[in-house]
Amino acid sequence: MAEGDVETRSNRGQWENRVEGEPERSQSYASRDEAIEEGRRLAEELGTEHTVIDSEPTGVITDEDLAAGDSDRA
Repeated sequence: MAEGDVETRSNRGQWENRVEGEPERSQSYASRDEAIEEGRRLAEELGTEHTVIDSEPTGVITDEDLAAGDSDRA
């Protein structure tokens, strides 16, 4: 990654945007979609690249909105 590039990745159940060389601009989000949207916006604002690092599925639901809406699971 180059200086100022934005990377969106999962970190222990939360999604975060990390800015290369500027850790103070890093932020966490509850959902993948929100993190990606904000990561794209930030990269566009900075004039840099945006990369999404997909994580391996763990089988654990960490988004409470999804868990609450899924009444078929036991």
